[in-house]
Amino acid sequence: MAQKILGAVGWAGIAVVAAGMVARFVVPERQELWWWALVVGLGLVVVYSLGQWRSVADLFQRRQARYGTLAASGVLLGLAILVAANYILARQNTRWDLTAARQYSLSDQTVRILESLESPIRVLVFAQELDFPRYRDRLGEYEYTSSQVSLELIDPDKNPVLARQYEVQAYGTVVFDYNGRIERVESDQEQDLTNGLIKAVEGEERKAYFLQGHGERSPTGTERDGYSALADALRLDNLSVETVTLAQAGAVPSDAAVLVLAGPSTDLLPAEADMLRAYLDGGGKLLVLLDPPDGPDAENRDNLIGLIADWGIEVGQNIVVDVSGVGQLLGTDATVPVAATYPQHPITDRFALLTAFPLARSVTPVEGGAGGRLATSFAETSPRSWAEINLDLSSGEVAMEEDQGDIPGPISIAAAVAETVEAAADDGGAADDDAGDDSGDGHDHGAEDAEEDKSDTPAEARLAVFGDSDFASNGSLGIQGNRDLALNAVNWLAEQENLISIRPREPEDRRITLTADQQFRIFIASLVLIPGVIVGAGVFTWWRRR
Repeated sequence: MAQKILGAVGWAGIAVVAAGMVARFVVPERQELWWWALVVGLGLVVVYSLGQWRSVADLFQRRQARYGTLAASGVLLGLAILVAANYILARQNTRWDLTAARQYSLSDQTVRILESLESPIRVLVFAQELDFPRYRDRLGEYEYTSSQVSLELIDPDKNPVLARQYEVQAYGTVVFDYNGRIERVESDQEQDLTNGLIKAVEGEERKAYFLQGHGERSPTGTERDGYSALADALRLDNLSVETVTLAQAGAVPSDAAVLVLAGPSTDLLPAEADMLRAYLDGGGKLLVLLDPPDGPDAENRDNLIGLIADWGIEVGQNIVVDVSGVGQLLGTDATVPVAATYPQHPITDRFALLTAFPLARSVTPVEGGAGGRLATSFAETSPRSWAEINLDLSSGEVAMEEDQGDIPGPISIAAAVAETVEAAADDGGAADDDAGDDSGDGHDHGAEDAEEDKSDTPAEARLAVFGDSDFASNGSLGIQGNRDLALNAVNWLAEQENLISIRPREPEDRRITLTADQQFRIFIASLVLIPGVIVGAGVFTWWRRR
Protein backbone atom coordinates (compact mmCIF):
# COMPACT_ATOMS: atom_id res chain seq x y z
CA MET A 1 0.00 0.00 0.00
CA ALA A 2 2.80 2.41 0.92
CA GLN A 3 4.54 1.71 -2.40
CA LYS A 4 1.38 2.63 -4.30
CA ILE A 5 1.06 5.87 -2.35
CA LEU A 6 4.71 6.74 -3.02
CA GLY A 7 4.22 6.00 -6.72
CA ALA A 8 1.19 8.30 -6.82
CA VAL A 9 3.18 11.02 -5.03
CA GLY A 10 5.98 10.73 -7.61
CA TRP A 11 3.67 10.92 -10.60
CA ALA A 12 1.76 13.81 -8.98
CA GLY A 13 5.03 15.68 -8.47
CA ILE A 14 5.98 15.24 -12.13
CA ALA A 15 2.51 16.40 -13.21
CA VAL A 16 2.64 19.51 -10.99
CA VAL A 17 6.13 20.42 -12.27
CA ALA A 18 4.93 20.06 -15.86
CA ALA A 19 1.88 22.22 -15.11
CA GLY A 20 4.10 24.89 -13.56
CA MET A 21 6.36 24.98 -16.63
CA VAL A 22 3.33 25.35 -18.91
CA ALA A 23 1.93 28.14 -16.72
CA ARG A 24 5.29 29.91 -16.90
CA PHE A 25 4.76 30.48 -20.63
CA VAL A 26 0.95 30.76 -20.74
CA VAL A 27 0.48 33.24 -17.88
CA PRO A 28 3.93 34.75 -17.22
CA GLU A 29 2.38 37.62 -15.26
CA ARG A 30 1.11 35.12 -12.62
CA GLN A 31 4.58 34.49 -11.29
CA GLU A 32 3.42 33.29 -7.87
CA LEU A 33 1.24 30.60 -9.50
CA TRP A 34 3.88 28.83 -11.56
CA TRP A 35 6.58 29.42 -8.94
CA TRP A 36 4.64 27.59 -6.21
CA ALA A 37 3.68 24.85 -8.68
CA LEU A 38 7.37 24.18 -9.38
CA VAL A 39 8.25 24.21 -5.66
CA VAL A 40 5.41 21.84 -4.69
CA GLY A 41 6.07 19.53 -7.63
CA LEU A 42 9.79 19.27 -6.92
CA GLY A 43 8.96 18.67 -3.24
CA LEU A 44 6.73 15.73 -4.15
CA VAL A 45 9.46 14.28 -6.37
CA VAL A 46 11.95 14.58 -3.48
CA VAL A 47 9.51 12.78 -1.14
CA TYR A 48 9.17 9.95 -3.66
CA SER A 49 12.96 9.72 -4.05
CA LEU A 50 13.48 9.51 -0.28
CA GLY A 51 10.83 6.79 0.03
CA GLN A 52 12.44 4.77 -2.75
CA TRP A 53 16.05 5.45 -1.77
CA ARG A 54 17.15 1.80 -2.17
CA SER A 55 15.79 1.62 -5.70
CA VAL A 56 17.36 4.96 -6.54
CA ALA A 57 20.74 3.83 -5.15
CA ASP A 58 20.60 0.58 -7.13
CA LEU A 59 19.71 2.52 -10.25
CA PHE A 60 22.75 4.78 -9.98
CA GLN A 61 25.07 1.79 -9.45
CA ARG A 62 24.34 0.42 -12.92
CA ARG A 63 26.72 1.19 -15.81
CA GLN A 64 24.00 2.82 -17.94
CA ALA A 65 23.01 4.99 -15.00
CA ARG A 66 26.60 6.18 -14.56
CA TYR A 67 26.83 7.07 -18.23
CA GLY A 68 23.47 8.78 -18.03
CA THR A 69 24.57 10.67 -14.94
CA LEU A 70 27.66 11.94 -16.72
CA ALA A 71 25.56 13.03 -19.71
CA ALA A 72 23.00 14.71 -17.46
CA SER A 73 25.79 16.45 -15.55
CA GLY A 74 27.17 17.81 -18.81
CA VAL A 75 23.74 19.07 -19.82
CA LEU A 76 23.20 20.69 -16.41
CA LEU A 77 26.64 22.30 -16.56
CA GLY A 78 25.86 23.75 -20.00
CA LEU A 79 22.51 25.05 -18.76
CA ALA A 80 24.20 26.57 -15.71
CA ILE A 81 26.68 28.41 -17.95
CA LEU A 82 23.85 29.72 -20.14
CA VAL A 83 21.85 30.86 -17.10
CA ALA A 84 24.88 32.60 -15.59
CA ALA A 85 25.69 34.34 -18.88
CA ASN A 86 22.08 35.43 -19.28
CA TYR A 87 22.01 36.72 -15.68
CA ILE A 88 25.17 38.79 -16.18
CA LEU A 89 24.11 40.19 -19.56
CA ALA A 90 20.63 41.07 -18.29
CA ARG A 91 22.15 43.25 -15.58
CA GLN A 92 24.78 44.82 -17.80
CA ASN A 93 21.98 45.78 -20.23
CA THR A 94 24.32 46.17 -23.19
CA ARG A 95 23.00 45.78 -26.73
CA TRP A 96 24.57 45.73 -30.18
CA ASP A 97 22.92 46.73 -33.44
CA LEU A 98 24.46 44.50 -36.11
CA THR A 99 22.20 45.60 -38.98
CA ALA A 100 23.98 47.19 -41.97
CA ALA A 101 21.85 50.35 -41.86
CA ARG A 102 21.75 50.47 -38.01
CA GLN A 103 17.97 50.42 -38.23
CA TYR A 104 17.58 49.58 -34.54
CA SER A 105 19.76 52.47 -33.34
CA LEU A 106 18.66 56.04 -32.75
CA SER A 107 20.20 58.81 -34.81
CA ASP A 108 22.82 61.15 -33.37
CA GLN A 109 20.29 63.98 -33.27
CA THR A 110 17.75 61.97 -31.27
CA VAL A 111 20.40 60.82 -28.80
CA ARG A 112 21.67 64.38 -28.26
CA ILE A 113 18.18 65.71 -27.60
CA LEU A 114 17.40 62.91 -25.17
CA GLU A 115 20.68 63.42 -23.33
CA SER A 116 19.95 67.16 -23.01
CA LEU A 117 16.57 66.65 -21.29
CA GLU A 118 16.52 68.43 -17.95
CA SER A 119 13.01 67.40 -16.87
CA PRO A 120 10.96 64.21 -17.15
CA ILE A 121 8.93 63.76 -20.32
CA ARG A 122 5.94 61.46 -20.71
CA VAL A 123 5.54 59.66 -24.02
CA LEU A 124 2.00 58.33 -24.36
CA VAL A 125 1.12 56.05 -27.27
CA PHE A 126 -2.59 55.78 -28.03
CA ALA A 127 -2.96 52.70 -30.21
CA GLN A 128 -4.66 49.34 -30.38
CA GLU A 129 -3.00 46.60 -28.35
CA LEU A 130 -2.13 44.76 -31.55
CA ASP A 131 0.23 47.65 -32.46
CA PHE A 132 1.87 47.95 -29.02
CA PRO A 133 4.97 45.87 -29.93
CA ARG A 134 5.74 48.11 -32.92
CA TYR A 135 5.69 51.27 -30.81
CA ARG A 136 7.48 49.58 -27.92
CA ASP A 137 10.35 48.58 -30.21
CA ARG A 138 10.77 52.13 -31.50
CA LEU A 139 10.05 54.29 -28.44
CA GLY A 140 11.62 51.80 -26.08
CA GLU A 141 14.95 53.01 -27.49
CA TYR A 142 14.05 56.55 -26.36
CA GLU A 143 13.31 55.28 -22.85
CA TYR A 144 16.49 53.19 -22.82
CA THR A 145 18.63 56.18 -23.87
CA SER A 146 17.32 58.67 -21.30
CA SER A 147 16.10 58.07 -17.77
CA GLN A 148 13.96 61.20 -18.17
CA VAL A 149 11.68 59.41 -20.65
CA SER A 150 8.72 57.35 -19.43
CA LEU A 151 6.79 55.37 -22.05
CA GLU A 152 3.11 54.53 -21.65
CA LEU A 153 1.13 52.35 -24.07
CA ILE A 154 -2.59 53.11 -23.90
CA ASP A 155 -5.57 51.61 -25.70
CA PRO A 156 -7.92 54.60 -26.25
CA ASP A 157 -10.93 52.25 -26.31
CA LYS A 158 -10.12 51.02 -22.80
CA ASN A 159 -9.10 54.45 -21.47
CA PRO A 160 -11.27 56.98 -23.32
CA VAL A 161 -10.98 59.55 -20.51
CA LEU A 162 -7.21 59.88 -20.94
CA ALA A 163 -7.56 59.92 -24.73
CA ARG A 164 -10.08 62.73 -24.47
CA GLN A 165 -7.84 64.61 -22.02
CA TYR A 166 -5.01 64.63 -24.60
CA GLU A 167 -7.43 65.33 -27.48
CA VAL A 168 -6.50 62.15 -29.32
CA GLN A 169 -8.52 61.72 -32.50
CA ALA A 170 -6.91 58.71 -34.19
CA TYR A 171 -5.22 55.42 -33.41
CA GLY A 172 -1.44 55.59 -33.57
CA THR A 173 -1.17 59.03 -31.95
CA VAL A 174 2.00 59.61 -29.93
CA VAL A 175 1.78 62.39 -27.33
CA PHE A 176 4.86 64.09 -25.87
CA ASP A 177 4.10 65.81 -22.54
CA TYR A 178 7.04 67.95 -21.39
CA ASN A 179 6.53 70.43 -18.55
CA GLY A 180 2.92 70.89 -19.61
CA ARG A 181 3.75 71.41 -23.30
CA ILE A 182 1.88 68.92 -25.47
CA GLU A 183 2.90 67.78 -28.95
CA ARG A 184 1.05 65.11 -30.95
CA VAL A 185 2.54 62.94 -33.70
CA GLU A 186 0.64 60.42 -35.83
CA SER A 187 3.61 58.33 -36.96
CA ASP A 188 6.03 55.70 -35.72
CA GLN A 189 9.00 56.88 -37.82
CA GLU A 190 11.99 58.22 -35.90
CA GLN A 191 12.21 61.44 -37.92
CA ASP A 192 8.59 62.36 -37.13
CA LEU A 193 8.86 61.28 -33.50
CA THR A 194 12.04 63.28 -32.95
CA ASN A 195 10.44 66.29 -34.62
CA GLY A 196 7.58 66.08 -32.11
CA LEU A 197 10.08 65.69 -29.27
CA ILE A 198 11.96 68.81 -30.42
CA LYS A 199 8.77 70.88 -30.56
CA ALA A 200 7.71 69.73 -27.10
CA VAL A 201 11.12 70.50 -25.57
CA GLU A 202 11.90 73.75 -27.41
CA GLY A 203 8.41 75.21 -27.14
CA GLU A 204 7.65 78.17 -29.39
CA GLU A 205 9.09 78.07 -32.89
CA ARG A 206 11.94 80.40 -33.81
CA LYS A 207 11.93 82.27 -37.10
CA ALA A 208 14.40 81.99 -39.94
CA TYR A 209 14.08 84.82 -42.48
CA PHE A 210 15.30 84.45 -46.06
CA LEU A 211 16.45 87.73 -47.57
CA GLN A 212 14.90 88.52 -50.97
CA GLY A 213 15.30 91.24 -53.57
CA HIS A 214 18.70 90.36 -55.05
CA GLY A 215 17.91 87.22 -57.03
CA GLU A 216 18.35 84.94 -54.01
CA ARG A 217 17.13 81.37 -53.74
CA SER A 218 13.49 81.15 -52.72
CA PRO A 219 12.46 79.02 -49.71
CA THR A 220 9.20 78.30 -51.54
CA GLY A 221 10.83 77.36 -54.85
CA THR A 222 10.24 73.71 -55.72
CA GLU A 223 12.43 73.70 -58.82
CA ARG A 224 15.92 72.16 -58.78
CA ASP A 225 17.54 75.47 -57.79
CA GLY A 226 14.92 76.26 -55.13
CA TYR A 227 15.23 75.96 -51.37
CA SER A 228 11.87 74.40 -50.49
CA ALA A 229 13.51 71.17 -49.29
CA LEU A 230 15.78 73.11 -46.91
CA ALA A 231 12.79 75.12 -45.67
CA ASP A 232 10.90 71.90 -44.93
CA ALA A 233 13.92 70.52 -43.07
CA LEU A 234 14.19 73.71 -40.99
CA ARG A 235 10.56 73.36 -39.97
CA LEU A 236 11.35 69.88 -38.66
CA ASP A 237 13.98 71.55 -36.44
CA ASN A 238 11.33 73.85 -34.95
CA LEU A 239 12.16 76.86 -37.14
CA SER A 240 9.42 78.66 -39.05
CA VAL A 241 10.48 80.08 -42.42
CA GLU A 242 9.58 83.53 -43.75
CA THR A 243 10.97 86.01 -46.27
CA VAL A 244 11.96 89.66 -45.93
CA THR A 245 13.02 92.42 -48.32
CA LEU A 246 15.25 94.89 -46.50
CA ALA A 247 14.55 97.71 -48.94
CA GLN A 248 10.88 97.52 -47.97
CA ALA A 249 11.13 96.50 -44.31
CA GLY A 250 13.81 99.08 -43.47
CA ALA A 251 15.53 96.70 -41.01
CA VAL A 252 15.85 93.06 -40.07
CA PRO A 253 12.70 91.86 -38.23
CA SER A 254 13.19 91.87 -34.47
CA ASP A 255 11.95 88.28 -34.13
CA ALA A 256 14.53 86.87 -36.53
CA ALA A 257 16.51 84.04 -34.94
CA VAL A 258 18.50 83.68 -38.18
CA LEU A 259 18.76 85.70 -41.38
CA VAL A 260 19.69 83.71 -44.50
CA LEU A 261 21.19 85.30 -47.63
CA ALA A 262 21.27 82.47 -50.17
CA GLY A 263 22.90 82.93 -53.56
CA PRO A 264 22.29 86.62 -54.39
CA SER A 265 22.92 87.40 -58.05
CA THR A 266 23.26 91.15 -57.44
CA ASP A 267 24.98 93.18 -54.75
CA LEU A 268 23.39 94.68 -51.66
CA LEU A 269 22.57 98.36 -51.67
CA PRO A 270 24.87 100.36 -49.39
CA ALA A 271 21.92 101.06 -47.08
CA GLU A 272 21.10 97.34 -46.92
CA ALA A 273 24.71 96.50 -46.07
CA ASP A 274 24.52 99.05 -43.24
CA MET A 275 21.33 97.39 -41.96
CA LEU A 276 23.10 94.03 -41.83
CA ARG A 277 26.07 95.62 -40.03
CA ALA A 278 23.73 97.07 -37.42
CA TYR A 279 21.97 93.72 -37.13
CA LEU A 280 25.23 91.86 -36.46
CA ASP A 281 26.51 94.57 -34.12
CA GLY A 282 23.35 94.06 -32.08
CA GLY A 283 23.90 90.32 -31.70
CA GLY A 284 22.26 89.13 -34.92
CA LYS A 285 22.81 85.80 -36.65
CA LEU A 286 23.56 85.81 -40.40
CA LEU A 287 24.09 82.95 -42.85
CA VAL A 288 25.56 83.85 -46.25
CA LEU A 289 25.78 81.40 -49.16
CA LEU A 290 27.71 83.14 -51.94
CA ASP A 291 28.36 81.59 -55.35
CA PRO A 292 31.52 82.31 -57.38
CA PRO A 293 31.35 84.97 -60.11
CA ASP A 294 29.73 83.83 -63.37
CA GLY A 295 32.74 85.04 -65.32
CA PRO A 296 35.54 87.61 -65.50
CA ASP A 297 33.06 90.43 -66.16
CA ALA A 298 30.51 89.45 -63.49
CA GLU A 299 29.41 91.85 -60.78
CA ASN A 300 31.71 91.61 -57.79
CA ARG A 301 29.14 92.25 -55.01
CA ASP A 302 31.59 94.52 -53.19
CA ASN A 303 29.14 95.71 -50.53
CA LEU A 304 28.35 92.18 -49.35
CA ILE A 305 31.97 90.98 -49.59
CA GLY A 306 33.11 94.08 -47.70
CA LEU A 307 30.62 93.36 -44.92
CA ILE A 308 31.94 89.80 -44.64
CA ALA A 309 35.55 91.07 -44.63
CA ASP A 310 34.74 93.30 -41.64
CA TRP A 311 34.14 90.09 -39.70
CA GLY A 312 37.47 88.50 -40.57
CA ILE A 313 36.42 86.32 -43.51
CA GLU A 314 37.90 86.67 -46.99
CA VAL A 315 35.76 85.64 -49.98
CA GLY A 316 37.96 84.70 -52.94
CA GLN A 317 37.43 85.71 -56.57
CA ASN A 318 37.98 82.18 -57.80
CA ILE A 319 36.46 78.78 -58.48
CA VAL A 320 37.57 75.73 -56.51
CA VAL A 321 38.71 72.80 -58.67
CA ASP A 322 38.98 69.31 -57.16
CA VAL A 323 40.89 66.59 -59.03
CA SER A 324 41.11 64.15 -56.11
CA GLY A 325 38.64 61.78 -57.73
CA VAL A 326 36.44 61.66 -54.62
CA GLY A 327 33.71 63.45 -56.52
CA GLN A 328 33.54 60.57 -58.98
CA LEU A 329 32.14 58.45 -56.16
CA LEU A 330 29.24 60.89 -56.04
CA GLY A 331 28.93 61.13 -59.81
CA THR A 332 30.41 64.64 -60.10
CA ASP A 333 33.35 66.23 -61.92
CA ALA A 334 36.27 68.48 -60.92
CA THR A 335 34.07 71.59 -60.70
CA VAL A 336 32.22 70.05 -57.74
CA PRO A 337 34.71 70.05 -54.86
CA VAL A 338 34.07 67.53 -52.11
CA ALA A 339 34.78 68.34 -48.48
CA ALA A 340 35.86 65.49 -46.23
CA THR A 341 37.93 67.47 -43.71
CA TYR A 342 36.17 69.50 -41.03
CA PRO A 343 38.31 71.58 -38.63
CA GLN A 344 37.10 71.74 -35.05
CA HIS A 345 33.95 73.86 -34.79
CA PRO A 346 30.51 73.39 -33.16
CA ILE A 347 28.87 73.21 -36.61
CA THR A 348 30.87 70.12 -37.54
CA ASP A 349 31.16 68.52 -34.12
CA ARG A 350 31.23 64.71 -34.68
CA PHE A 351 30.50 65.32 -38.38
CA ALA A 352 32.20 62.84 -40.72
CA LEU A 353 30.10 62.78 -43.89
CA LEU A 354 31.18 63.86 -47.36
CA THR A 355 29.69 67.12 -48.65
CA ALA A 356 29.65 68.29 -52.27
CA PHE A 357 29.68 71.93 -53.41
CA PRO A 358 28.80 72.47 -57.10
CA LEU A 359 30.79 75.48 -58.38
CA ALA A 360 32.23 76.86 -55.15
CA ARG A 361 34.61 79.69 -54.27
CA SER A 362 37.10 79.90 -51.44
CA VAL A 363 36.01 81.30 -48.08
CA THR A 364 39.05 81.79 -45.88
CA PRO A 365 39.51 83.19 -42.36
CA VAL A 366 41.70 86.29 -42.42
CA GLU A 367 45.01 85.55 -40.73
CA GLY A 368 45.07 87.40 -37.42
CA GLY A 369 41.39 88.29 -37.73
CA ALA A 370 39.83 91.69 -38.35
CA GLY A 371 38.87 94.17 -35.67
CA GLY A 372 39.41 91.59 -32.95
CA ARG A 373 37.15 89.08 -34.71
CA LEU A 374 38.83 85.75 -35.39
CA ALA A 375 37.02 83.45 -37.82
CA THR A 376 37.37 79.67 -38.12
CA SER A 377 37.15 77.43 -41.16
CA PHE A 378 34.84 74.44 -40.74
CA ALA A 379 34.91 72.75 -44.17
CA GLU A 380 37.93 72.12 -46.41
CA THR A 381 38.56 70.34 -49.69
CA SER A 382 41.25 67.71 -50.28
CA PRO A 383 44.94 68.55 -50.86
CA ARG A 384 44.43 67.63 -54.52
CA SER A 385 42.37 70.73 -55.17
CA TRP A 386 43.07 74.39 -55.76
CA ALA A 387 41.39 77.77 -56.12
CA GLU A 388 41.43 78.67 -59.83
CA ILE A 389 41.52 82.39 -60.62
CA ASN A 390 40.58 81.75 -64.26
CA LEU A 391 36.83 82.20 -64.00
CA ASP A 392 36.23 81.00 -67.56
CA LEU A 393 36.37 77.21 -67.33
CA SER A 394 34.55 76.67 -70.62
CA SER A 395 37.87 76.60 -72.49
CA GLY A 396 38.50 72.98 -71.41
CA GLU A 397 41.17 71.43 -69.19
CA VAL A 398 42.66 73.57 -66.43
CA ALA A 399 45.81 73.10 -64.38
CA MET A 400 47.05 74.73 -61.21
CA GLU A 401 49.45 77.59 -61.90
CA GLU A 402 50.67 79.12 -58.66
CA ASP A 403 52.71 81.69 -60.55
CA GLN A 404 49.45 82.94 -62.09
CA GLY A 405 47.75 83.32 -58.70
CA ASP A 406 46.11 79.91 -58.21
CA ILE A 407 45.97 78.81 -54.57
CA PRO A 408 46.93 75.17 -53.80
CA GLY A 409 44.68 73.03 -51.63
CA PRO A 410 43.31 72.19 -49.26
CA ILE A 411 40.88 75.08 -49.75
CA SER A 412 38.53 76.40 -47.10
CA ILE A 413 35.01 76.75 -48.52
CA ALA A 414 33.14 77.62 -45.32
CA ALA A 415 34.00 79.73 -42.29
CA ALA A 416 32.27 81.12 -39.23
CA VAL A 417 32.88 83.77 -36.62
CA ALA A 418 31.23 84.74 -33.34
CA GLU A 419 31.62 87.81 -31.16
CA THR A 420 30.12 88.73 -27.82
CA VAL A 421 28.37 92.10 -27.99
CA GLU A 422 26.55 94.25 -25.50
CA ALA A 423 22.91 94.05 -26.57
CA ALA A 424 21.48 97.51 -26.67
CA ALA A 425 17.94 98.20 -25.59
CA ASP A 426 17.22 99.66 -29.02
CA ASP A 427 18.79 97.49 -31.70
CA GLY A 428 19.31 99.66 -34.73
CA GLY A 429 19.50 96.65 -37.03
CA ALA A 430 16.15 95.11 -36.14
CA ALA A 431 12.68 96.30 -36.89
CA ASP A 432 10.58 97.05 -33.82
CA ASP A 433 7.26 95.29 -34.38
CA ASP A 434 5.83 96.62 -31.13
CA ALA A 435 6.58 100.31 -31.59
CA GLY A 436 4.15 102.79 -30.16
CA ASP A 437 2.11 102.96 -26.99
CA ASP A 438 1.39 99.42 -25.80
CA SER A 439 -0.60 100.32 -22.69
CA GLY A 440 -3.74 98.26 -22.50
CA ASP A 441 -2.84 96.33 -25.65
CA GLY A 442 -2.98 92.92 -23.98
CA HIS A 443 0.74 92.20 -24.27
CA ASP A 444 2.31 89.71 -21.91
CA HIS A 445 4.31 92.08 -19.70
CA GLY A 446 5.92 89.14 -17.91
CA ALA A 447 7.40 88.02 -21.21
CA GLU A 448 8.52 91.60 -21.90
CA ASP A 449 10.24 91.75 -18.50
CA ALA A 450 11.98 88.47 -19.32
CA GLU A 451 13.16 89.92 -22.61
CA GLU A 452 14.45 93.02 -20.79
CA ASP A 453 16.37 90.81 -18.36
CA LYS A 454 17.76 88.89 -21.31
CA SER A 455 18.85 92.11 -23.00
CA ASP A 456 20.93 92.98 -19.95
CA THR A 457 23.16 89.96 -20.59
CA PRO A 458 25.75 90.02 -23.38
CA ALA A 459 24.49 88.64 -26.69
CA GLU A 460 26.61 86.84 -29.26
CA ALA A 461 26.67 87.84 -32.90
CA ARG A 462 27.29 84.95 -35.27
CA LEU A 463 28.16 84.85 -38.96
CA ALA A 464 28.59 81.74 -41.14
CA VAL A 465 29.65 81.96 -44.79
CA PHE A 466 29.64 79.27 -47.49
CA GLY A 467 31.34 79.70 -50.86
CA ASP A 468 28.42 78.03 -52.62
CA SER A 469 24.63 78.09 -52.48
CA ASP A 470 23.94 75.13 -54.79
CA PHE A 471 24.87 72.55 -52.14
CA ALA A 472 21.72 73.41 -50.14
CA SER A 473 19.36 73.56 -53.14
CA ASN A 474 16.65 70.99 -53.83
CA GLY A 475 18.85 69.28 -56.39
CA SER A 476 21.88 68.83 -54.11
CA LEU A 477 20.54 68.78 -50.55
CA GLY A 478 20.19 65.00 -50.57
CA ILE A 479 23.86 64.38 -51.45
CA GLN A 480 25.62 62.63 -48.56
CA GLY A 481 26.00 65.12 -45.68
CA ASN A 482 24.82 68.32 -47.45
CA ARG A 483 21.51 68.42 -45.62
CA ASP A 484 23.04 67.89 -42.18
CA LEU A 485 25.79 70.47 -42.74
CA ALA A 486 23.33 73.15 -43.89
CA LEU A 487 20.97 72.48 -40.97
CA ASN A 488 23.84 72.36 -38.47
CA ALA A 489 24.98 75.80 -39.63
CA VAL A 490 21.49 77.26 -39.20
CA ASN A 491 21.03 75.65 -35.79
CA TRP A 492 24.41 76.93 -34.59
CA LEU A 493 23.39 80.42 -35.67
CA ALA A 494 20.00 80.03 -33.95
CA GLU A 495 21.79 78.89 -30.77
CA GLN A 496 20.13 75.48 -30.94
CA GLU A 497 23.36 73.57 -30.40
CA ASN A 498 21.54 70.47 -29.15
CA LEU A 499 20.16 70.05 -32.69
CA ILE A 500 23.62 70.02 -34.31
CA SER A 501 23.92 66.37 -35.31
CA ILE A 502 23.37 63.69 -37.92
CA ARG A 503 19.63 63.44 -38.42
CA PRO A 504 17.38 60.39 -38.78
CA ARG A 505 17.27 58.83 -42.22
CA GLU A 506 14.38 57.15 -43.92
CA PRO A 507 14.54 53.36 -43.49
CA GLU A 508 16.44 51.84 -46.37
CA ASP A 509 14.62 49.29 -48.49
CA ARG A 510 17.04 46.35 -48.51
CA ARG A 511 14.74 43.77 -50.06
CA ILE A 512 16.10 41.61 -52.90
CA THR A 513 13.96 41.12 -55.98
CA LEU A 514 14.51 37.65 -57.47
CA THR A 515 13.57 36.31 -60.87
CA ALA A 516 11.59 33.07 -61.15
CA ASP A 517 14.76 31.21 -62.16
CA GLN A 518 16.68 32.54 -59.14
CA GLN A 519 13.84 31.58 -56.80
CA PHE A 520 13.84 28.03 -58.23
CA ARG A 521 17.61 27.69 -57.76
CA ILE A 522 17.41 28.87 -54.15
CA PHE A 523 14.55 26.41 -53.54
CA ILE A 524 16.54 23.48 -54.94
CA ALA A 525 19.71 24.45 -53.03
CA SER A 526 18.09 25.10 -49.64
CA LEU A 527 15.35 22.45 -49.55
CA VAL A 528 16.75 19.66 -51.72
CA LEU A 529 20.51 19.83 -52.27
CA ILE A 530 21.83 20.80 -48.81
CA PRO A 531 19.40 18.58 -46.80
CA GLY A 532 20.07 15.77 -49.28
CA VAL A 533 23.83 15.98 -48.70
CA ILE A 534 23.33 15.86 -44.93
CA VAL A 535 20.94 12.89 -45.11
CA GLY A 536 23.25 11.10 -47.56
CA ALA A 537 26.24 11.58 -45.26
CA GLY A 538 24.24 10.17 -42.37
CA VAL A 539 23.09 7.12 -44.34
CA PHE A 540 26.65 6.48 -45.56
CA THR A 541 28.05 6.67 -42.02
CA TRP A 542 25.36 4.33 -40.71
CA TRP A 543 26.04 1.83 -43.50
CA ARG A 544 29.81 1.86 -42.88
CA ARG A 545 29.32 1.21 -39.16
CA ARG A 546 27.12 -1.79 -39.90
